Amino acid sequence: MKSKSAAKKRFDLTGTGKIKRKHAYKSHILTKKTTKRKRNLTHSGLVDKADEKNVKEMLQW
Repeated sequence: MKSKSAAKKRFDLTGTGKIKRKHAYKSHILTKKTTKRKRNLTHSGLVDKADEKNVKEMLQW
């Protein structure tokens, strides 16, 4: 079974096995967003535990 190409581009595994992701809402219409908000969206986050199973299925891990 193939893994989802969209998921391959969006997620990475950390050394401890957690799934790393990027924040949404940082690609366009940036003029109305505050500098602080844009700066905080730059940092990566982790996929929530409730969603980990679905992401792993998409990636065939």
